[in-house]
Amino acid sequence: MMMTHWIKAARLRTLPLSLSGVFMGSILSFDTGNFDFSLFLLALLTASLLQILSNFANDYGDGIRGTDKNKKGEQRMIASGKITPKKMKSAIGLLIFLTLVFGISLLWFAFGRENTAYFIGFLLVGGGAVLSAIYYTMGKNPYGYKGCGDFFVFIFFGW
Repeated sequence: MMMTHWIKAARLRTLPLSLSGVFMGSILSFDTGNFDFSLFLLALLTASLLQILSNFANDYGDGIRGTDKNKKGEQRMIASGKITPKKMKSAIGLLIFLTLVFGISLLWFAFGRENTAYFIGFLLVGGGAVLSAIYYTMGKNPYGYKGCGDFFVFIFFGW
């Protein structure tokens, strides 16, 4: 399997959508003297993984439903047959695992034992972000086909 197909499926051009919030928060924390490089890196990794997970899940969901079959413009990897649904599903599983590992690490280093309420609150938001990425076009009743996608983008990415 060609690595270029996976890079195309990741849609790296969409990373600024998720990374802009990390950069803005980091600039504000730097300005107040609270910047932590380790937290910055963990936030970059977590946000990037969430975005790529969302893109893979979207490629998979649209691909198996035939939504991307006659798509004009950027070619999707499942619809084009360049990545099989089985391999994409495995990659989605790996991304879920990695996203959870880095996301929980980020929360642990940010809040640790000192602030359990924040840790649990953000853990729930992070879990919601993972589920949102998956169920946008995957599952029996994907919310992306009902015009609810913009709402969830607003919830997890803001304005």
